[in-house]
Amino acid sequence: MPAAPADSALYGRLFGDAEVARLFSDSAEVRAMLLVEGALARVQGALGLIPADAAAFIDRAAHEVQIDPSALADETARNGVPVPAFLAAFRKAAMAPELMQYLHWGATSQDIMDTAFALRLRPMLALWNTRLEGVLGHLATLAEDGATLPMAARTYGQFATPTSFGAVVAGWGWPLLDWRTRLATLREDVLKVSLSGAAGTLSAMGDAGPQVREQLARELGLADPGHSWHSDRSAPGQLAGFAAGLAGSLGKLGEDVLALSQSGLGEVSFRGGAGGSSTMPQKQNPVAASALVALARQVIGLAGLVQGAALHRQQRDGAAWFSEWLSLPQLCISTSRMLFLAGEIAETLVPDGAAMTLLLEEGQGLIHAEALTFALARQMPRPDAMAAVKEMCLEAQATQTALSALASARFPGTDWAEQLATGGLGQAPVEARAFVARVRAG
Repeated sequence: MPAAPADSALYGRLFGDAEVARLFSDSAEVRAMLLVEGALARVQGALGLIPADAAAFIDRAAHEVQIDPSALADETARNGVPVPAFLAAFRKAAMAPELMQYLHWGATSQDIMDTAFALRLRPMLALWNTRLEGVLGHLATLAEDGATLPMAARTYGQFATPTSFGAVVAGWGWPLLDWRTRLATLREDVLKVSLSGAAGTLSAMGDAGPQVREQLARELGLADPGHSWHSDRSAPGQLAGFAAGLAGSLGKLGEDVLALSQSGLGEVSFRGGAGGSSTMPQKQNPVAASALVALARQVIGLAGLVQGAALHRQQRDGAAWFSEWLSLPQLCISTSRMLFLAGEIAETLVPDGAAMTLLLEEGQGLIHAEALTFALARQMPRPDAMAAVKEMCLEAQATQTALSALASARFPGTDWAEQLATGGLGQAPVEARAFVARVRAG
């Protein structure tokens, strides 16, 4: 098993996400840092902090030079950050020492790295939004089609009362609507520039520092936080918190699908089949749902490590910052994969109405006990109705007699089988259709 399954040639397509992983590659990081340095020089040249010819040269060179990330490895291990080696390689590749002396003017390593990270988060968050919309669209179709499809609801793993498949699907989808709304706020919180200088004071830029930061943000299409945030790790923490919350919602979907598809229940299956076994040809393993649940657990654990970096010592804390590097890229890749898998599951999930009906009819119809209690409560005090139904439930189990038959014998004059069979869904269809309407309203 490789140390990083998401990057593995063997396991990458199970746990990884190539579209997002490329944003966290070494070459993507170097390219993003070049863009930040080029934009910084461009802004500083326009404001007169560095010579205009140097600014133009640095900006152009940032789009032209090629830097091999592996050549930076030794110095990165020694310095704890790649920026010093990156700057040296940039200056060497540009071959204009007089002009390149103005590179990185008044900035510090963390400014470049945090801003470059924000640039790479932008396409990732856009992809999350697209995938989340896709999941919701597929769930809306399932909820609409299954709004009145009856099935057993379960609490503590036991039959509770009837519900509808559409309402179950809506239960998966309602939290995702909230995460869709929160994603817009998250973008505002994390897509921001960092420019604070060596110790958060922008001292090397003098009074022009805030203006440089504002214009740098504009050039890069990021927000200007209006202050230094080197030691304020709430933005990465919010990203991690969002991912953990989303993981909980997506993981719940996966857990339910695993339960509903298990042998002996078979209330759902997958269009196109599922995973196979090396020795058991009959197996249809719910691999996507299993991977979704595993990734959800991983993301929730990684989020705790990222949020722990909020305990950030003084003006910069290498240990806390490094813990983000160790955790955030994998958290982002795994979250992206979760969204892909959830979309695949929602698109291919097929409810089995016959299996659901069969399960509803099993167990002498005890799933209708609550409905019978409230029906009897219209003609007697509710405590008496509850006591009577409890007695009938015990008798049904002991004699293997249907609950409706016992009710007809004890309380004649009502077709209890018909009444209990048709009156048990409550607001389940309404819930399902309300969810569909919300999704399609945008």
